[in-house]
Amino acid sequence: MAIDTERLTVAVPGAGRGRHRSGFLRLAFAILWSYYEKRNTRRDLLDLTDDQLRDIGVTRREAHAEVSKSWFWS
Repeated sequence: MAIDTERLTVAVPGAGRGRHRSGFLRLAFAILWSYYEKRNTRRDLLDLTDDQLRDIGVTRREAHAEVSKSWFWS
């Protein structure tokens, strides 16, 4: 599942101060959710067989390197 964080930053006409805060929280949640999804997708690489990894053009070593990346910074 992909989250479009740019769409969440669009200003809503007539939005008051309270809406601005909820927009910020929505954006923060969307960003954290995308990091969570990225981490889970990387972990899914470990469940793939060597044949499946070969099908997507990734070696077992590359899969382990991808999983070991920081969930936040990479």
